[in-house]
Amino acid sequence: MALYDGGDVVIFRQFIDPETSTHTYLLADESTREAVLIDPVLEQFERDRTLLHELDMTLRYTLETHVHADHVTAAALFRKKEGSDVGVSAAAGVEAADLEFNDGDVIRFGSTTLEACSTPGHTNGCVTYVCRDQGMAFTGDALLIRGCGRTDFQQGDAALLFESVRNKIFALPDETLLFPAHDYKGRMVTSVAEEKRCNPRLGLDKSKADFVAIMGQLNLAYPKKIDVAVAANLKCGLLAVPSPKPTPQPSKPEANSVASVMETQGRQDAENWLGMGI
Repeated sequence: MALYDGGDVVIFRQFIDPETSTHTYLLADESTREAVLIDPVLEQFERDRTLLHELDMTLRYTLETHVHADHVTAAALFRKKEGSDVGVSAAAGVEAADLEFNDGDVIRFGSTTLEACSTPGHTNGCVTYVCRDQGMAFTGDALLIRGCGRTDFQQGDAALLFESVRNKIFALPDETLLFPAHDYKGRMVTSVAEEKRCNPRLGLDKSKADFVAIMGQLNLAYPKKIDVAVAANLKCGLLAVPSPKPTPQPSKPEANSVASVMETQGRQDAENWLGMGI
């Protein structure tokens, strides 16, 4: 897909990792062939690298929307193999990142720009990348399609997430297209107007108190890959880190329960099967 706003053409691709339902996004300036990858997944490195080479692109940056708990990023591998820089929020606490963004910082590739918009609450280091010229924003886990990221681990703060979404993401023009880090139902894109009207947690009919209450009652399962993924992602995806001690697990769910099915399939929690997102 190529996007045109009357000026330069931006090449855009959206990918998914089937195991974790993680979306990865490729944007590139058509004239210079400079590209960025948002939220690359380690297991999908060859897929993404092959496309970059097929389209004769130079990868300038891999950008993380946050420190992921469900998969290991391919950022360090892309830096090693393609010479790209790793970009993260300055609040994420990631070691050896090449770029650390503060709110309002601008990432340039060719004549195209992304603005790093700080949207904490799911984690301290959550960033929404906004491409204003194209009317697009990449929201990570701060805002999902009809849902949002959980707030019960990794510095999660429901009240702060509410403010991030309402004051930053919902402040974008209603027609802005929103691309989340995950979707478990095959959905690819939403818009600011849609989420204001239809999001069951963060829609405009919900107050901050409503949202905090909703998030406090989720009782989600422990993320299956968090101990490995977070440790690696705090080092840009490098896997040569000590194995963390196992974290005590919650009591085993009953056989055939939703949580049991989710654990078997490696998802972050059971709730997405009930239509609520993560």
